[in-house]
Amino acid sequence: MSSQDTQVSVCAMYMRGGTSKGVFFVPADLPASCQQPGPARDAFMLRAIGSPDPYEKHIDGMGAATSSTSKVVLISRSERPDCDVDYLFGAVSIESPVVDWSGNCGNLTSAVGPFAIHRGLVQAPRDGIATIRIWQANLGKVIISHVPVVNGQVQELGDFELDGVTFPAAEIKLEFLDPGADGDEAEGGAMFPTGNRLDQLEVPGVGTVEATLINAGNPAIFVDAKTLGLKGTESQADINGNAELLSRCEAIRAYATVAMGLARTAEEATRSRPHTPKLAFVTGPQTYTASSGKVVRAEDIDIVARIFSMGKLHHAMTGTGAVAIAVAASIPGTVVSRAAPHGHASEVRFGHPSGSLRVGAEARQEGEDWIVSKATMSRSARRLMDGVIFVPESVLQR
Repeated sequence: MSSQDTQVSVCAMYMRGGTSKGVFFVPADLPASCQQPGPARDAFMLRAIGSPDPYEKHIDGMGAATSSTSKVVLISRSERPDCDVDYLFGAVSIESPVVDWSGNCGNLTSAVGPFAIHRGLVQAPRDGIATIRIWQANLGKVIISHVPVVNGQVQELGDFELDGVTFPAAEIKLEFLDPGADGDEAEGGAMFPTGNRLDQLEVPGVGTVEATLINAGNPAIFVDAKTLGLKGTESQADINGNAELLSRCEAIRAYATVAMGLARTAEEATRSRPHTPKLAFVTGPQTYTASSGKVVRAEDIDIVARIFSMGKLHHAMTGTGAVAIAVAASIPGTVVSRAAPHGHASEVRFGHPSGSLRVGAEARQEGEDWIVSKATMSRSARRLMDGVIFVPESVLQR
């Protein structure tokens, strides 16, 4: 890079969606070399976020050096007759030059509808609820977003409280249609890619691990907390400073990725797809204190759940993790439904590090198979910044 290098400006919006934040783009606004998948687009996204960063701070980019904030989103008008917009999500690695496009971000899904309205990609009613059909391009699934609108503008502020987000906002209801993979469009095959609701995984250096491997929202791996030697109510501080535990959890995640048919080797899983599948651990209801100081009471929840994201324990719960919990809780014989005192149910309230969340899934049994027509949850979203970001022009010339 020479001292004569200049910067290019690109239209972008910085948004919070659920308990995540990300940089949102319309593909047509990107430099021409970055409008299609490939190394140029990945290089642009990495530089916009500030990765790879050996200091793990993202000082020179829009990221905030956590898995919840190192994210990019592309939204465009859909050419599909049954959808309004296409939504592509990228998880940007903090330390490595990798953008993982393998899965969705359920939290940022809540910001997709509002962004589409803000950018004029969809028509919204003057008042009421804008119902926006979203094609989730990473997974090949339809999501319906119900966005409140007042005077033709997205209603962003309100009194809906979401544990893990400090300030209240307006509620956005989401419906994830047919969240279980179907083998035609979704990577990894059926809802249970091994054909089992419980699997015994042989993980070198760890031993035999009982797990539920499921495609729902994103590919996910559920284990009992005691499998990891944990109580289930741990906080980020309890987990993320324990390098040996994180290494063991990544080994489980990597070998489960292979078992799900999503990678050829465990090494490939760790190197090339750190975003999905995600590993989560669950227990029955327990009383504990959330990171905000709020007491989560055992009698108010059905299970306790924690999830890892990009190698670290998530501060709350990923949106797609919540979808996977809802689906797994609705089907008997999974690690999740087994943990609940009352067994499988169409609605479950689970405790996470920042508080609790209620989710639901509509499941029915057909022969020996279980079909889940949709999963539901509520989130909120808000614009944080709208304008342009700057990226060195040299990044586009690599």
